[in-house]
Amino acid sequence: MSQPLLKKDFYFDLPQELIAQHPIYPRDHSRLLQLDRTTGEIAHKHFYDIVDVLQPGDTLVVNDSKVLPARLYGHKEDTGAKAEVLLLKKQATEDLWECLVKPGRKIREGTKLVFGEGLLTGEVCKVCDDGNRIIRFACKGRSFYDVIDQIGQMPLPHYITAELEDKDRYQTVYAHERGSAAAPTAGLHFTEELLERLRQKGVVIARVTLHVGLGTFRPVKEENVLDHKMHTEHYVIPQETADAIALAKKNGKRVIAVGTTSCRTLESCYQKNGAVVPFEDDTSIFIYPGYTFGVIDGMITNFHLPESTLIMLVSALAGREPILNAYQVAVQEKYRFYSFGDAMLIL
Repeated sequence: MSQPLLKKDFYFDLPQELIAQHPIYPRDHSRLLQLDRTTGEIAHKHFYDIVDVLQPGDTLVVNDSKVLPARLYGHKEDTGAKAEVLLLKKQATEDLWECLVKPGRKIREGTKLVFGEGLLTGEVCKVCDDGNRIIRFACKGRSFYDVIDQIGQMPLPHYITAELEDKDRYQTVYAHERGSAAAPTAGLHFTEELLERLRQKGVVIARVTLHVGLGTFRPVKEENVLDHKMHTEHYVIPQETADAIALAKKNGKRVIAVGTTSCRTLESCYQKNGAVVPFEDDTSIFIYPGYTFGVIDGMITNFHLPESTLIMLVSALAGREPILNAYQVAVQEKYRFYSFGDAMLIL
């Protein structure tokens, strides 16, 4: 009988001062730790060096989801009491959203909310079993997303306490499809110029869309990893991306996921269809050591939280001990961690 997979097996000690509070400038000047998934060998580079590492015909798969400035500050219409709403997931129509609210106890079904001095209003239609709210929004004479762009704040992860001066720094340069509550942060290192240099070398840039939910930050509470219930996220794979991956596989070239979200998208599709095909679906795939990858040959990713589902995913790709060793080296070398931190290339 095999040993259980325990949460504590993915723990590492991280000094607080290594948690990056600000994005680096320029984007592609972040550091890059390259890990050979076969030998465990480590090399230290800068992100712009990936042009030298990647080969013609390699396919980079990026997640083009765009983060909504989804944190809204307003008040209750009847009492004027302050209210905070975080948009989580669009429902059947653009004006209907599942949301987190504060203060939860006082925002009940039927409560009317006002934001941006009346630019946007909302009414709580339903209180969900998990405490989230379904809210119907209305805005006069403008699109919902235009108003959100004007009055909303970026929902930065809890470990970033510094204020973000430029909202665009929590977006990838190729962000296009609105819908994420958090950024697919592995892609934050790319600049338009770097992407163009990669294309000129013959590296294929293919897009998928997975809207990142706040569940990505949900801690694993169960000691046995297999007891953890994974969050669900929506993804889309277009025809041209399916074609690009099929061509790479046919030619013996590498498919490299930019981030855990692109990885989960591709592997979810593979699990359902036996190949990457044009597809739209929800996924709650949980990838941990022992998983056999069907699509990706490598990954660009950031450094993740101890005991998180994300460090379990990269451990599935490169092995738990090589990953934990690489993280120990990264701490010793004072790499910057988490969303605004440095990058890792697993090949």
